[in-house]
Amino acid sequence: MSNPCEVSWFSALCDDDYEFLGVPDERLQSSWEHCRDIVLQAESAGFDNILLPSGYNLGIDTTAFAAGIAPMLRRLALLMAVRIGESWPPQLARQIATIDRMLGGRLKVNIISSEMPGETLGSRERYARTSEAMTILRSLLNGESIDHDGEFWKLKLDPPRIRTVSGKAPLFYFGGLSPDARETAAKGCDVYLMWPGTQGEIAAIIADMKERAERHGRTLRFGYRVHVVVRETEQEARAAADRLLSKLDLAQGAAIRAKSLDSQSAGVQAQAALRERAVDGYVEDNLWTGIGQARSGCGAAIVGDPDQVLAKIAMYREMGIDAFILSGYPHAAEADLFARHVLPALDHAPL
Repeated sequence: MSNPCEVSWFSALCDDDYEFLGVPDERLQSSWEHCRDIVLQAESAGFDNILLPSGYNLGIDTTAFAAGIAPMLRRLALLMAVRIGESWPPQLARQIATIDRMLGGRLKVNIISSEMPGETLGSRERYARTSEAMTILRSLLNGESIDHDGEFWKLKLDPPRIRTVSGKAPLFYFGGLSPDARETAAKGCDVYLMWPGTQGEIAAIIADMKERAERHGRTLRFGYRVHVVVRETEQEARAAADRLLSKLDLAQGAAIRAKSLDSQSAGVQAQAALRERAVDGYVEDNLWTGIGQARSGCGAAIVGDPDQVLAKIAMYREMGIDAFILSGYPHAAEADLFARHVLPALDHAPL
C-alpha cells in the first residue's frame, strides 16, 4: 500500500438519489442544479475524482453536464461516462480533448459498452465495437493519424487539432464480467472496474484480469465501485442502512432494476447472486447487499463505523485495488459523512 489510492464520489445524473430507496423524491431528482451541487460538495470535501454516470433513459446528458461543470472546478477530476453505442469516435475524441482542456487536464473516461438506443446487438458484436472504439480514441487522443479498417468503422484521418493537456489519451476506466467484456478490458482499458463481491470473488477476478492483460502485453490497474454507509458506531450504521429500505415496496424495487438497460448483464446477475447468498443482508463482514433490492448495477455497501470502513478499504488495497468509486444515499449527505469520518485517514490522490 505504498502508493496512495484514488477516492472518488458519484454524482447521480441517472435519477439515482434517494432518502428512502425506491421512493422518488423531487428534491433529489437528477437536474443540473442538484447534480452540480453534489460535484461541488465532493470538491470541497476533498475527494479526488467524481463519476458522472450515463444512461439514455434516465436523468440528464453526461457530456453536456461535464462541459458545464468543468469551469467551476479547481482541483477535482471528472470521470465522464461515455456510451459507445451513442458515439462516433472522432467526434468523441474532440469532445474529450475539449473538456480535458476546460478542466486543466483532469478528465478521465469511463467507457460503457452500450448499444444505440433502440438497437439490439449480441454481446460479441457490442464488445467488438467497444474494442474498436477504444483503439480509435486512444490513437486520435495520442495525436496519431489512423487508417482503421474494422468491422464497425472504416476511418482514415488525421487527429483533431484540439489535444488534451498532456497530449495523450486520458485514463480509460471500464467494467464488465462476461468473457467478452473481460477480453475487451484486457486489450484496451487502463483501470478495470469491479462491482462488490466477496473477498474471494474479487481476488479471483483480479487474478484472471492480470493473466488476460499479460497475454496482450499489457498491465491493468483495478478499481472498486461500492456504496458506503458510515456512522460513529456500527449499530448506527446498520440502523441507517435499514432505514434506507424501510419504505421500499419489493415490486417497485424489481421495477427499478428491470428499467435499467443493463439489467440482464453478467455483472447484474452476479450482484443478484451475491444478494441471494447474504444472511440478514450481509454477505461477509460489513458488506451489505440490501441496496441491490432497489437498483440495478452496483448493489452492495460497506456498512460500519469509521475503523471498520477503513479496514475494509485497506483489505481491498492489499488485494491490489488502486481506485475506489463510492456513493451513498442521499449522495450529498453521505459524501459529507464519509469525508468527515474516513477520508482524512486515507492516503489518497488521483491516479
